[in-house]
Amino acid sequence: MRCAFCFHPETKVIDKRDHEEITKRRRECLKCGKRFTTYERVENLNLIVIKKDGRKEAFDKEKIKRGLLKAFEKRPVTLEKIDEIVDKIEIYLRKLKTKEIESKKIGERVIKELKRIDDVAYLRFASVYKEFDNKKDFEREIKEVK
Repeated sequence: MRCAFCFHPETKVIDKRDHEEITKRRRECLKCGKRFTTYERVENLNLIVIKKDGRKEAFDKEKIKRGLLKAFEKRPVTLEKIDEIVDKIEIYLRKLKTKEIESKKIGERVIKELKRIDDVAYLRFASVYKEFDNKKDFEREIKEVK
């Protein structure tokens, strides 16, 4: 495995963890000594997302990650934790025994994970996902969080 920083071709695995269908490896470069994480998973069937308007598009876990990064902006959550959440959501979706998943189902799962971890990130994501129009929508959601 090439180093993610200096591209040296030799690294060593310093920690390995299996989580569901994903193997997470913590690696250290033998040249520069920097550490990075790699993820290994078996390529499964491609998931298709059915959007609200009926369009279909390929599942892209990076879209979920971008949404989480926005929700967690300036919050005390590590990038590794965000990656864990994305992986957990993907594993959940792949276990649904269907190749086509409504975007609503994905959003609901993201909401569930955010609610469990950080109230502010949850409200940020919910305001976009649930299309808040005014402060009453926020107030209602804050009451629900309490």
